[in-house]
Amino acid sequence: MTRPGFHGRAGFGARPALIVVDVNVGFTDPASPLVCNLDDVVESIGRLLGEARRAEIPIVYTTVSFTEGDKRTAAAFIDKVPALLTLEAGSRWVEIDPRIAPEPSEPVLNKLFASAFFGTALSSLLAAAGCDSLIVTGASTSGCVRATVVDALQHGYRPVVPREAVGDRNPAAHEANLFDIDAKYGDVVSVEEVVEHLVELAGARA
Repeated sequence: MTRPGFHGRAGFGARPALIVVDVNVGFTDPASPLVCNLDDVVESIGRLLGEARRAEIPIVYTTVSFTEGDKRTAAAFIDKVPALLTLEAGSRWVEIDPRIAPEPSEPVLNKLFASAFFGTALSSLLAAAGCDSLIVTGASTSGCVRATVVDALQHGYRPVVPREAVGDRNPAAHEANLFDIDAKYGDVVSVEEVVEHLVELAGARA
């Protein structure tokens, strides 16, 4: 059910970037206490990465990792979610899932909290690249994806969320947050729609 005056369309903007939020091994490996079921999400992100690279738009990854000093900085977050201690700096858990590994030129930003903007260089990176919109993928929909979308909007970017390229531990939370994002913060669209747009961008460059 939608209400009048909500669920408008902000669009892709003229210069999008693609961000892959926290698809590190600690969130994709079933042996991790933080695991989400992301196999289909990883496949969709891989497809988007291929098209984004052909279109030559900026691509950014995030991961979460904690040094001993970081654990003090993020103490309240860790007290709330003790499983975050799995993400020890330098461990395999903080590495990007090898199925969608970044190219050498694609930055991987480390964060301690939910939003990809908070405490990172993401905003400066997007500004330097002349971006006006952000295609947000990754996990989890109800946590770091939503926080990144809200902050993207608040930093003046137009967020776009490809539905099949984000995932969550809780299907109900996933759907509720996609509804809420689409109502107020960003455009929730199909992967197919994003692929079509990226193909158009690649064609325009050619």
